[in-house]
This record gives sequence, C-alpha cells and structure tokens, in this order.
Amino acid sequence: MKTALALVLLATISMTAAPKKAAPIAPAAVAHPIALFLNELSNDGKRQVTFKASAVGTRFFFEESAGVTVYRFANGQYVKETFLAGTKLPSVMKRYAQQ
Repeated sequence: MKTALALVLLATISMTAAPKKAAPIAPAAVAHPIALFLNELSNDGKRQVTFKASAVGTRFFFEESAGVTVYRFANGQYVKETFLAGTKLPSVMKRYAQQ
C-alpha cells in the first residue's frame, strides 16, 4: 500500500514538473537575404544551428561556436565591423558598452 501511494505521489509530481511544449518563435515573414543566410548556416537543413544574438545601441552581436561577430548600424543596415574569435556574447557586449 505504501509503495502504491509512493508511486502515485511520484507520478503526480512528475506530471506537474514536466516541461511545457515550446511555442513556435518563427516570424510571420522573413526577408530574402535572411532566409538565404539561415539556409546557408544550416547547410540546407543538414546541420542544426544554435546561436545567440543581441542588439545594443547601434551595434548587433551574433554569437556562434567560433566566436562573436560585431555589426554596426550604417545606412539602414547592420554592417560587419569585426569578428572576435573564441569570445562569448556577454563579454563582448560588456566590452562595447564601455566604449
């Protein structure tokens, strides 16, 4: 009886702690250059891609496994300023916040 009660209790706890399904995050529209970039990044869907991105002020930061690319806003678009190999997004953003 105690075992059955423990199993029911454990099952109830597990069900309430189960992760929720993620909501879709894909936008309703994607600009053609962005679609081409994402296609190339994922190697025509053969490779799963993970990256982080952030924008602060006039800069856009794109982190991938190799490092962070820094873009600056110029003439209505973000243009590549530099690539910082082996860095992570928080440290690069902190560096540029001090400038």
